[in-house]
Amino acid sequence: MPPKRKASGETHPHKGKSQSSASQKPQGFKSYTLSHAYRLIEPGPVLLVSTGSLSQSTHNIMTIGFHMVMQHESPPLVGITLGPWDASFATLQKQRECVLAVPSVEIAEKVVDIGNTSAEDSEINKWDRFGLDALPATKVDAPLVGGPHVIANVECVVEDTAMVHKYNMWVLRPVQAWVSASEEEGGRMFHHRGQGIMVADGEVLDFSRRMVKWQEFVD
Repeated sequence: MPPKRKASGETHPHKGKSQSSASQKPQGFKSYTLSHAYRLIEPGPVLLVSTGSLSQSTHNIMTIGFHMVMQHESPPLVGITLGPWDASFATLQKQRECVLAVPSVEIAEKVVDIGNTSAEDSEINKWDRFGLDALPATKVDAPLVGGPHVIANVECVVEDTAMVHKYNMWVLRPVQAWVSASEEEGGRMFHHRGQGIMVADGEVLDFSRRMVKWQEFVD
């Protein structure tokens, strides 16, 4: 069925509002800066991203806070924002693979410092400087991030670059995932709220029995 055409004189629903009603504030709320809106909805933990090749000693590591789950199977897909301002951009573009590591809150300060150190600014090896263990992955050349305070590692290959030019958004396909034997799965991750403010996971609320519509996704 063809889309219904607008009647003559019909306006966009937002454009039809009067100036006075548009300026009114909803009860109990106040206006928030649009450029900061990501701080209200960014749910994912801060991640470490390793690129390059461990065997060729070209591996690098960086920190990101912008990412999203795009699809959980057939195949699983994850989106990350990584732009040309990052030294890892060219490497990811060339090798089309990386590792996403989930650090625990115990090394939050170290993770922030990694994010404030660029491989382009100096010849310092960030793995050595921050005492990180680079471990061989099984499906990609980029290394896993080892250590007692790394919750998980996900080996990924680039699935789609259609949004890289416009949005610096890479669609990755996980090809192997690992969880730490010493950290509980879903341990204390931490999240970036903007302006360098982090929030750590706290109380765990288990509503698995209430997920009656999505039981196929409950282990």
